[in-house]
Amino acid sequence: MSASQPLRVLFFADAGPLVGGGHVMRCLTLARVLSERGAECAFVESRAAAPILRRFGWPAQTLLAMANTDDLADLVGWGAEFADRFQPDIVVADHYGVGAAEETRLRAAKRRIVVIDDLADRRHVCDLLVDPGFGRHRGDYADLVRPTAQVLLGPGFALARPEFPQARPRAMSRRAKHGPVRRALIALGLTDVGGVTERVVTALLPLLADVRLDVVLGAGAGSVARLSEIAAQDRRVHLWVDAHEMASLMADADLAIGAGGSSVWERASVGLPSATVILAPNQRAMIGRMADAGITLALDADATSFDADLGVAWTTLATDSALRWRLTERTAALCDGQGAERVAEAILRL
Repeated sequence: MSASQPLRVLFFADAGPLVGGGHVMRCLTLARVLSERGAECAFVESRAAAPILRRFGWPAQTLLAMANTDDLADLVGWGAEFADRFQPDIVVADHYGVGAAEETRLRAAKRRIVVIDDLADRRHVCDLLVDPGFGRHRGDYADLVRPTAQVLLGPGFALARPEFPQARPRAMSRRAKHGPVRRALIALGLTDVGGVTERVVTALLPLLADVRLDVVLGAGAGSVARLSEIAAQDRRVHLWVDAHEMASLMADADLAIGAGGSSVWERASVGLPSATVILAPNQRAMIGRMADAGITLALDADATSFDADLGVAWTTLATDSALRWRLTERTAALCDGQGAERVAEAILRL
């Protein structure tokens, strides 16, 4: 990269009905911060990632390499071909299927590889690895990355959009008043894995009293039609489809039932006391550690007792203001929402 040529970054992000849209969203966050520092960003657009990129894409100048497939080998081949034309200085991979072999194919002379991961289950040939997971330590990657690789670990490097730290002072000030629960957020992922959002809302309706439910999900989620009917019939239920106002919704909520993916750190950045729903096996260990540390309540969507456990968690959070404040303090201490700035600076130093 010459002094006159901007940094070029190519993103390779996973998406789909099982993994959700969190990988794409956090890459969009990083692309936004890098673009504000003068970088040119592009995304390899898989078929599953396309709707998310088109609805939430930032910034306007971001390029889309349209692959129109979800097959990993085809996507890597397409990404390598596009990279030969785009000539990126950095390739950012945030994909559970991508490891050393795929990264080697995407690498070229002087091109750096950045990996965003939360599994620590495969080898990488990256120059920089970011894992925002709670409880991670360097030993988890000792045999998975090269000794020269820089490794950034922990929630301080979580990729939350700038709106979240901006909303933090207002949210924390309001929570410190220890008021009653008037609004609750239900946010279980854009793709609504297994129709879990409808299941949660239906189970909570008899327990709500006069609490308002802000329910968030993506336009392609299977629960949209039924939840639209519920919202039309029940004034307490407010449906938000493809919401761009997440920071405000989280700041204004008194409690949340939220997904166990990257949105954990968005909620943490505004100190939102939550019951976190484990929606995939890879989320179980970290959410379990957080629950053991008293940072969140944990619910497993696959448990036969899920509906009953949800009712208990809701009642506990709704009635125990001291618990809500304790969760607020502990979760806010983990994540200040500035992780995207830190990761962007590390990438620029590469």
